[in-house]
Amino acid sequence: MEMRVGLIGAGVMGEALITALIAYGVKPESISISEKRNERALELVDRYSIQVVDIATNVAVCDVLLLVVKPQDMGSVLGEIMATINKSALVVTFAAGKTISFISQGLETSNPVIRVMPNTPTLVGAGMAAISCGAGVTSAQKDFVNGFLAATGKVVEVAENLQDAITATSGSGPAYFFAFAEAMVAGAQELGLSREVATLLTVQTMVGSAKLLTESGKSATVLRENVTSPNGTTSAALASLSADQLDTIVAKAMKAARDRSQELA
Repeated sequence: MEMRVGLIGAGVMGEALITALIAYGVKPESISISEKRNERALELVDRYSIQVVDIATNVAVCDVLLLVVKPQDMGSVLGEIMATINKSALVVTFAAGKTISFISQGLETSNPVIRVMPNTPTLVGAGMAAISCGAGVTSAQKDFVNGFLAATGKVVEVAENLQDAITATSGSGPAYFFAFAEAMVAGAQELGLSREVATLLTVQTMVGSAKLLTESGKSATVLRENVTSPNGTTSAALASLSADQLDTIVAKAMKAARDRSQELA
């Protein structure tokens, strides 16, 4: 019998996980969601042919439960489902900062728990996720989670005490990338380029650079050095970034994200 997968929460990440499950081979009729926004739920049913059920039924019948809710809402959700959850179901949490022990204590059950930090490029098949397994997780359960996450990106397993660092790196990382893209587009416009041309130049440069970094086998340091001629234009730009302490700015931002993840525990 096919594994039944239930989701609580069907926002952007919830939809990304639905696409990952289906890409992995889980049949849409074996996926059920519980979502407060009826319009959103119907939208996903129409798009993916999944099921919408009330939360009590969802957690009672699922074999794998994906908790895709905001960290601040997790406590109340756990309290709501603790009485009806299938006691043998694997619980997978995607909330930043919320530990495996927080989930277990909130449920007051011995359900196996896997903690995951994904990121939004999962939506386009280029996600990065890190998982940490709690006590009682079987190899089959871990393989299932690794499998459907890998269907839309890459997966690593880390000790849970590193999850806050993962949040600061790949979890929040896309936003750093987008912020830098915004800054490049704005800078190009200041130099006289139209917004349309500035955006095309910036996006394609980033796409190409990421592809080169992925496929060349060379480190970011080597690739940076390769494109930087002594006393050239790139050298002038990098000297400006260095003078403004780019490394320090980035490290400080990542530490702020890590610290906030710890505060959410």
